[in-house]
Formats: sequence, structure tokens, C-alpha cells
Amino acid sequence: MRVNRILLSVPLVVVALVIQVSVLARLHLPGAVPDLLLLTVLGLAMVYGHVGGALVGFAAGLLADLAPPADHAAGRYALVLCVTGYFAGLVKPENGRLRSATGPMAVVVVAAIGSTLLYAGVGALVGDTAARHVGLPGLLISAALYDLLLAPFVVPAVMWLARRCDNDPLTETTATSAKAADISSGWLSSGTGLRIGSQRGGLGALKAKARTRSARVGRIKGVKRL
Repeated sequence: MRVNRILLSVPLVVVALVIQVSVLARLHLPGAVPDLLLLTVLGLAMVYGHVGGALVGFAAGLLADLAPPADHAAGRYALVLCVTGYFAGLVKPENGRLRSATGPMAVVVVAAIGSTLLYAGVGALVGDTAARHVGLPGLLISAALYDLLLAPFVVPAVMWLARRCDNDPLTETTATSAKAADISSGWLSSGTGLRIGSQRGGLGALKAKARTRSARVGRIKGVKRL
């Protein structure tokens, strides 16, 4: 990943995790806890692509596994967010801009349900049966509902920040101007024989040559008439 992406992803992930643990988890809402960390990973993945989304998801999940009061095996949520970030990055368009909000909202719903199922499945493999006691259908519905309500306030802001830090308009404008100057100079030098900086002199020389040629043609025609 680029340095500017790392410098943006680290504070966003840390802030999202702190808010989720210290604020959202203490609301004691029925069912699942609103997953602000998941929404942050989704927003970054839909700008950085599948590779960047997988890396950000793995780092964010590992941080959540190690942060208190985590009561599950380390690496469990890292795997979930790594897979989620990878598949969310596959919906990234070529220009990095989504045409409508329908796509991101569908990604949020699928990611909320898929991450909950994957988290419960990995837990079942390691012997964690907490999802069975809480009720998996209730977790799926509440996770999708909470994340869908929170997504319009989180995902667009994260994607805007990611695009803002990933693209430098001043650098792009300078590079475009330099490229255009090179193309124009090559075109002028190869196509017309004129030198940049002395276009007026070149035009004057062309006019003088044209006058000389017309005068010569007139003389030749006069000779032929005689």
C-alpha cells in the first residue's frame, strides 16, 4: 500500500474501534452491536480495491482481536474483515467513483450478513457456541439493520477522505500540463519545422517564401507567354 493510504487508514481504524468499543457497545442494543469498524473497512475497500481492502481489513480485524475487552481467539475477526474487505474491493469501479448509493448500500447489507455468518462459522470451528445461545437469525437481522442505518453517515465520508488523500489535484494538473507541452512541442518541431518561442519569425519566413514562390511563378508564366 502507499504511504498516504496507510497514514489515512490507521487513524480511521483506530477512531472507529474506539467509538465502537466505548460508545456503541455500551448502548446495549438488542441483537448485534453496530459495527463501525466494518463500515470503515468497506469504505476504504471500495476506493483502494480488493488488495488494499484485504490488507486494511486484516489490520483492523487484528487490532479488534487484541483490543480489550476481546473475549475470542486472536485472528478470528482479522480473518473475517480480511475476506470482507477483499470482496468489497471487487466492486470498485475503474474511476474510483460509484454512480449511485444503491451499490454501497447493497454491499453494506451483504457484508453485515456475511461477516456475521463467517464470524459464527469460525467460532463454531474453534468451539465457540455463543452465537447459538444468542440466536443467529436475530444477530443477522439486527446487524444488517444497524449497519444499514449507520452506513449513510460513515461510508460516504470514509470514501471521500480516501479519494481526497489518494489523489493530488495539483500534481495531476502539473503532470497534465507538462505532458501537453511535450506533445505540442514535438508536434510543432516535427510537423511544421517551427521553433517554440519564435513562432512569429517562423510565420514571417513562411510568408516571405510564399511571396518569392509566387513571384517566380509569375515570371515563368510571363516567359511562357512570350
